Amino acid sequence: MTREKEDPEWLISAGPVDYETAVAEMESRVAAIRQGRAPELVWLLEHSPLYTAGTSARPEDLLNAGGLPVYQTGRGGQYTWHGPGQRVAYVMLDLQQRGADLRAYVRNLEEWIIRALARFNVTGERREGRVGIWVTRGGGREDKIAAIGVRVRRWVTYHGIAINVEPDLSHYGGIVPCGIADEKLGVTSLVDLGLPVTMEDLDNALMATFGEVF
Repeated sequence: MTREKEDPEWLISAGPVDYETAVAEMESRVAAIRQGRAPELVWLLEHSPLYTAGTSARPEDLLNAGGLPVYQTGRGGQYTWHGPGQRVAYVMLDLQQRGADLRAYVRNLEEWIIRALARFNVTGERREGRVGIWVTRGGGREDKIAAIGVRVRRWVTYHGIAINVEPDLSHYGGIVPCGIADEKLGVTSLVDLGLPVTMEDLDNALMATFGEVF
């Protein structure tokens, strides 16, 4: 019999969180959730500038790290950038209590991002064969505004999503983001789209729409 789901705990870190520290904290929390010692958690944070390589990352897609650290990580996906102005949401949920369906979980992460962006009148869209959430810019151009990379350990999820609020987009020039080199496919942010959205604004949208999806 499946117990009734409780709302996850929410944690918002005020300052940049070291990447290796964040991974260690996630792994500890995942173990505690699995053992029934802690509730599920959604952790909202920012990192200092860095690149991460997912399990599908190709060495040739790291063009120029420019002195930024590069971390190999166990999440799915390829290369991505994290840094100030980007909201990272690390999502630690017990999928055994939520249907035990990894594809449905990833679909729900996408839907969560789409609904949060809709709060700012931004139409985020899925694209077949391209992970993440995209916005149409006109003239055949599409830009990625949110990335998704997940890992699951004994049905407890970690890692999660990253949404660009107002990052330095030039850092994406050091990698082939998510392995996509098409010149008509770029990277954008809420502020790049002309929207004066703050990190707090996005946090409120994420918290307001989470329960609609999960």
